[in-house]
Amino acid sequence: MKVKAAITHEKGKLSIETVELAEPQAGEVRVRIVASGVCHTDSAGIEQLIPVALPAIFGHEGVGVVEDVGAGVAGLKKGDRVIMTFPSCGCCPHCLDGAPYACDDLNRLMFDGSYKDGTKRFSQNGTPVSSFFGQGAFAEYVVVDARNAVKVEIDDDEQLAYLCSLGCGVQTGAGAVLNRCNPKPGSTIAVFGCGGVGMSAIMAAKLAGCSQIFAVDVVPSRLEMARELGATHAVNGRECNAVEAIQKLSGGGVNFSIECSGLPMLAQQALGCLQREGLCVLVSVTGDAEVPIALEPMLMNKSATLAGLTEGGSNPQVFIPKLVKYFREGRLPVDKLVKFYKFDEIEQAFEDSHKGVTIKPILRF
Repeated sequence: MKVKAAITHEKGKLSIETVELAEPQAGEVRVRIVASGVCHTDSAGIEQLIPVALPAIFGHEGVGVVEDVGAGVAGLKKGDRVIMTFPSCGCCPHCLDGAPYACDDLNRLMFDGSYKDGTKRFSQNGTPVSSFFGQGAFAEYVVVDARNAVKVEIDDDEQLAYLCSLGCGVQTGAGAVLNRCNPKPGSTIAVFGCGGVGMSAIMAAKLAGCSQIFAVDVVPSRLEMARELGATHAVNGRECNAVEAIQKLSGGGVNFSIECSGLPMLAQQALGCLQREGLCVLVSVTGDAEVPIALEPMLMNKSATLAGLTEGGSNPQVFIPKLVKYFREGRLPVDKLVKFYKFDEIEQAFEDSHKGVTIKPILRF
């Protein structure tokens, strides 16, 4: 079938064009896209910092309605509303152990542009077109593996559109807190970087009953929003020494820290603000390490732990319905992060995201 999609033919450029979408194969479903989040990871692919084979269709936070199912699909049917998420093979030891975020084939399935069988579902004039994260959600319709699509109990498309980032950004931030840190009520935590992922970590920390939640950023409006979402302290890293401020206000350091910015210097600060036996979780792709991370005194002497984590340590089929439940109960107000854009305003959405004007841009289809 012919669909409209935002396609990238060369580094740094987007163009809305018509492409061909193949029928779903065994184990796959076709989804009509209702909305798709705009994420910095998409930017990394478009700019070829992640070397996805071009031409490619990016977008990996799609939500929509199932319109067709391939052979062998169980648990999904036409008309189901779904939140799409990261791909996984389903048969490696990690997937079989309930840890698809550590799938042996994760990088290929997310970034290679092809599906499990090595082929692609989009094409244009006979040329195969890559699908980012096995989705390519900057398109009117997509075909995804059934493992990528999580059925959710949502009343209508309008409400579903707010939940795009549950498939990646919210899952990443909230999962880092709830799945990896698993804080006891009264624990203390610092979150470095108050974009969509960081805000989700803050909301999850409040949900978990943390007594002190430090939000660290340099944008005053984001720090204000972080307080609204549950942060007990807002630390502007441009105005003070964040580590010293957190250590002083917490009485010696926090139990947990989450680094969401991808900046090596902030990874070092996230380690530095821990108390003894603390845990620092890195959830973002860190750029070139211009600032070396001094590990030995921060880790060995404090008996601290530095952990990397993909997609919030989530099993999406289990965790995303929990996040939806928290949203419906008013305990995970992700709608406060959202600004909607028309599909043809995609470049403006990216620009506003880069400038920090919008925390979570969402394209409506």
